Amino acid sequence: MQQRPAIAVLTLNILVGAGLRSILEKVIPQAGIELFRDFQEFAEAEPERFIHYFVAAQTFAAHNAYFRARQHKTILLTAGQPHAGMHCIDVQTNEEEFVRALVQMQRSVRRPEHTLPEPPQAGQPLSEREAEVLALIARGLINKQIADRLGIGLTTAISHRRNIMEKLGIRSVAGLVVYALAAGYADPDGM
Repeated sequence: MQQRPAIAVLTLNILVGAGLRSILEKVIPQAGIELFRDFQEFAEAEPERFIHYFVAAQTFAAHNAYFRARQHKTILLTAGQPHAGMHCIDVQTNEEEFVRALVQMQRSVRRPEHTLPEPPQAGQPLSEREAEVLALIARGLINKQIADRLGIGLTTAISHRRNIMEKLGIRSVAGLVVYALAAGYADPDGM
């Protein structure tokens, strides 16, 4: 039996850690997310088994040499400012932007052992209209905007969204965005 891939989140801020774990569990349900409040606790948990480390800036600064040596699997949690030579994600952005940044980063991975697991396959194929609605959801449009863009009623747009979520088994907008990007319904560069 293949072991679930594991992802480590290292942050002193319990709210950031819990929020990030919640998003990652929705986006990558097939991975185990482990939360660490300090580096020592992380070091004792066999850190080489993790496919990615999401690391708060202060922890990164305190253990710079360790994470720089593993920069291919380290993702620095920043407050908007990029950090030279490191993969960074802004923790002050909204959930949808965070998910887009994660998917864009995933597409740039060159080492197969550090790719995130593929999202689960849809049980039923999406209709052409549902695919259009999914692409618009991934671009951040709300139901009213989707209805206006496609020339359909608001109730119909809501119905399509509900059907998409039902068919895919996805219950969050962030999950829909990830699925749309990973399955090719939306282009992360065009968002």
